[in-house]
Amino acid sequence: MEDLTQRQIDILKVIIHEYTDTGGAVGSEILEKKYKLGVSPATIRNEMVELAKKGYLKKNHFSSGRVPSAKGFRFYIKHLMKQKEMSTTDEVSYKNSVWDERKEAHRLLSQATKVLSQKTGLLSLVTTNLGDVYYSGMANLLNEPEFLDINLSRSLFSRLDEVAFWEKILNDMFSLEDEIYYMLGEEDFHDPAFDCCASVFGEFEGTKIKGIIGVIGPKRMSYDSVIPQIRYFSGLLGEIVKEQAL
Repeated sequence: MEDLTQRQIDILKVIIHEYTDTGGAVGSEILEKKYKLGVSPATIRNEMVELAKKGYLKKNHFSSGRVPSAKGFRFYIKHLMKQKEMSTTDEVSYKNSVWDERKEAHRLLSQATKVLSQKTGLLSLVTTNLGDVYYSGMANLLNEPEFLDINLSRSLFSRLDEVAFWEKILNDMFSLEDEIYYMLGEEDFHDPAFDCCASVFGEFEGTKIKGIIGVIGPKRMSYDSVIPQIRYFSGLLGEIVKEQAL
């Protein structure tokens, strides 16, 4: 699979699981003790070095461990992750939460951001081709250790008001065939301050409005549950704006 051996794939997978759970750099000793990989810590260390050389891991500045890179997360999302299925109850809850606001675009999209932030526990954002940006759930991010860094939080909150940046993301997404768009770390946010951040967006389009809705959070967010919610909710908004000729 791509340029990785099966052993390297297995190690990358457990490193991502461990990093997602703890937020800390991962060392070979914890992998050997906690996960049944069937190899010694020395072998794990050697494979981690190879994964780093190939760009799937990177060195953490504050410890001897490694953390997954954007390339590592992309590989995991594309090839290894099993998405959780949304229940019918959750789907109905999403629909009911915005249904009363369906006739007015501003109220619909404003409510949609509030609902998504509540259900994911992350910061949610909508931007449209009309130049509107809605967001909700900034306080959610302060529950994540990464965002206790005041410089990161200040940079992110300033970025939320940069309409031109989100318009570019909107245009980029509609030029792609993928229904889900990922932004992972420094290379996608175009700023080293955002290296530990990630976002997931889905698109929707009506008669007058086209836009994207998604979440922003730590790069170690639970993609297996977030992605199905984004896919469903963006599809639901698309159906609503088409039906209402918005």
